[in-house]
Amino acid sequence: MALVLPDVREIVTRICARPDVLDACRRRDLGTVIMVLGAHGLTQGQLSGLTGIPQGRLSEYKTRKRTPSASSTFQAFADGLGMPPAAREALGLAPNRADATSSGAEPRGQPAPDVIWAYPDKPLDVAGNLAWLWQSDLAGAAVLRGEIDPGAWNDASLRWLVDPGRLPDSDRAAGVRIGMADVQRFRATVELFGQLDDRFGGGHARKALIQYLRTDAERLLHGRYTDVVGRALFSATAEATLLAAWMSYDSMPGSSLAQRYFIQALALAQAGNDRLLGASVLDAMSHQATYNGRFGEAANLARAARTGTRGAATATLTSHFHAMEARALARLGDAKACDHALGEAVREFERRRPEDDPGWIQYFDEAELSAEFGHCLRDLGRAAEAAQHAGRSVAAVDETTFLRSDFFATLVLADAHMAAGDVEQACRVALQALNAGEQIRSARCVNYLREFRWRLDLVGASPVTTDFHEQAASSRLWRIATRPGQSSGQ
Repeated sequence: MALVLPDVREIVTRICARPDVLDACRRRDLGTVIMVLGAHGLTQGQLSGLTGIPQGRLSEYKTRKRTPSASSTFQAFADGLGMPPAAREALGLAPNRADATSSGAEPRGQPAPDVIWAYPDKPLDVAGNLAWLWQSDLAGAAVLRGEIDPGAWNDASLRWLVDPGRLPDSDRAAGVRIGMADVQRFRATVELFGQLDDRFGGGHARKALIQYLRTDAERLLHGRYTDVVGRALFSATAEATLLAAWMSYDSMPGSSLAQRYFIQALALAQAGNDRLLGASVLDAMSHQATYNGRFGEAANLARAARTGTRGAATATLTSHFHAMEARALARLGDAKACDHALGEAVREFERRRPEDDPGWIQYFDEAELSAEFGHCLRDLGRAAEAAQHAGRSVAAVDETTFLRSDFFATLVLADAHMAAGDVEQACRVALQALNAGEQIRSARCVNYLREFRWRLDLVGASPVTTDFHEQAASSRLWRIATRPGQSSGQ
């Protein structure tokens, strides 16, 4: 006979009082806790239903194939089972759920946090996951500020590669009738947010985008539509969610929030039968993985994007996939493999036909490719070549459209001059970036400046560096970059 909730609570309370279980909690060893609970009648299926953590993931914890690290996982496990205060404290959580959510409550009736890590089983699940994300994001829920889960990238890319994609049955929806005009209006609005992001950074209008998605996108996703409109709707919402992911990544590079949006964007693209957009999401995940030091995962994500679109991707897209792989390989210090990837990027780029490209990749031009070369060659320690390529990118700067990308390229050029020993030129270029980027609100831009400051500190005091510090002091971005403990470009 199936256990009822009071029975489950009694078992959990009794088991979690045992010294061996409390010790496992202190080690954050969920595998042992799952095993002991199973020995006393709680199946993994029941645990999954209560916690929202997929049954397969619980099995991996038990068999030690995967070790949980995200705080949201432990929070979901403890909340779902109603673990007593002593066990919660042993896991490093607040002693009761009310305390844990006081700074941003988890929306009731929505998926548990761990579900949002996983690639959804059904397209309709994405709508529920996004509703939870949007509401939690706007409420500032602490659970979204957890660490990135590298395994989630791998799981999502594998699911995308093998999932054929299925459109949800809109006949079951009870919302308003949605037509192609609604989708086009939605796309046009999101494009405006994209322009703001390119120019001013993710910190400028990110919250406004999430609020817009929380109202309009949710209404559209729960509407009624034909198959043709449904495909277009899911593709458009995937682009919007990808933008939300990029803006979140730009604002909070090391948090799990952007990763969660990326995963849902990937599932939306698949539901919309938009294979190229899905690959672009993996490409973006690769960018995030490289930035956060997960270089092996980053290279694999770029390869998955290329593999999953072989024979379908445009030359421009394929070139960018190679460039993202090259970035990861450069950080790994694998010069030979990086050079090969860059060579493939150039080969593909030279045969591109811009008129064949989706609108969202048309920004990738000669200047952007040069910027990618600059990043890679800088990281490989080839300063003169890095300066040459970064200089080409900066020479083509568009001071009104892609302000943030231009800022990155300019700082890479400054880094290259520094590595080549030309401190005066490095400081001059860095000041140009500071002056041009005064309107930008981007944590990534701030971190680029921190890397430059670190290189500058290695040079030591001199009239050139002293003069630079005096001039840079008037820059908002530089003041943030030199402020101890500050992690945001806001």
